[in-house]
Amino acid sequence: MRMLSEAPVTQSTAAIVELLNFLGKTSNPLPKTVDLPGMVLVLSNRRDVYYTTTAKSCSCPSAAYRPGQKCKHQRQHYSEKDIPRQSMVETQDSIRPTGKWPGGHNGPVAPEEVV
Repeated sequence: MRMLSEAPVTQSTAAIVELLNFLGKTSNPLPKTVDLPGMVLVLSNRRDVYYTTTAKSCSCPSAAYRPGQKCKHQRQHYSEKDIPRQSMVETQDSIRPTGKWPGGHNGPVAPEEVV
């Protein structure tokens, strides 16, 4: 038995046209968004696919490039209370060091007097 992935999948416009026809909604012209229970389908700027957006994730390229961060589709269609917060451990995927100076800053500090 194949497990269904929780990650949203980008849909072709042809698939969404069939869905809209099945639901009895107009598909000409293509709507910018299609609201479904628990998700929003958002038409891409190139108008060739629909991104599947939920409160937890999105299938757009921006969401893939910036894991753990909200994409513009999530910010547009879901309020802050709908989007789950992730801990720093989950979002920390950088090997960049933290601040090297006292207080976590990256820069010089005033020298202390030598006695």
